[in-house]
Amino acid sequence: MIRIYKNEMEQEEVNLIHHIEDNCWIKMVHPTEEEIKMVVDELKIDEDLITKVLDEEELPRVEKTDNATLVVVDCPYWDDHHVKNKYHTYPLGIIICNDLHIITVSLKEFDYLKDFEEGKVKTFYTYKKSRFLIQILLKTASSYLKVLNIVNDDIRKKEKILYNSTNNKHLVELLDIEKTLVYFITSLKANDVVLEKLSKGNVIMMYDEDIELLDDTMIENRQGIEMCTIYKEILSSITDTYATIVSNNLNVVMKFLAGATIVLAVPTMISSFLGMNISLGDFAKNDYSFVLVCIFSFVLALFVAYLLKKKDML
Repeated sequence: MIRIYKNEMEQEEVNLIHHIEDNCWIKMVHPTEEEIKMVVDELKIDEDLITKVLDEEELPRVEKTDNATLVVVDCPYWDDHHVKNKYHTYPLGIIICNDLHIITVSLKEFDYLKDFEEGKVKTFYTYKKSRFLIQILLKTASSYLKVLNIVNDDIRKKEKILYNSTNNKHLVELLDIEKTLVYFITSLKANDVVLEKLSKGNVIMMYDEDIELLDDTMIENRQGIEMCTIYKEILSSITDTYATIVSNNLNVVMKFLAGATIVLAVPTMISSFLGMNISLGDFAKNDYSFVLVCIFSFVLALFVAYLLKKKDML
């Protein structure tokens, strides 16, 4: 899919256009070979700049050619909306061509790019390439923080469930969250390297306000790294602790069942003995013999239960 946007001087309203023009934004999401060829032929850029970004394993980096600059960053993406915390990271490529066009290339449709399409981002102009690039990077860093807040809320909910649980299901879900955090830390650190390269000022030309925006982006990205690291350490501790709690809860259940089995075995044993082919004398002829046996069995079972309870075995 390919869409082309452009806004006029000092107008934040973004217009969808049908042909590539100077100072436009070309948005490519999982483009076809024909769409890639069309853009490459029109802008005279290396096809590899686009095709490399379409590899899920592409790492964040900066690459310069004669007429284009490629910046690749990893972005969080909610891969499975039916299951919580199924987040993955996918590469997003931003290409500035001859300082006349800017291209974004990705395998997935990232939600925060829609804010640019709908004109919701202040001071966004397609003809200000450097600022647009940094605004995308800032939105990327902010998207990690939003996802981390969701992850943190889910960790708290699972904590409450695990406290009284004997099921490993929620424990496995916590391990899935921990794996997600590991991916996030790796991606954020790689993105931080890209931001460091941009801050040196020899990749793209930046104005004072762009430098200030880049500083905000770097702060936001490093905050994401710190949050991920903290959540991962907390989650590791929680996982170990609640693994012990789940095991202990299971032991409590088994102890209760064992105690209950002993208590219930008392009347069973008495009735078994009395049911043998033996003479009970006058007791067997008593009209209340059955009731007396039941009362005796019940009292004896209560006495055994009391002893087990006293020893914390029930």
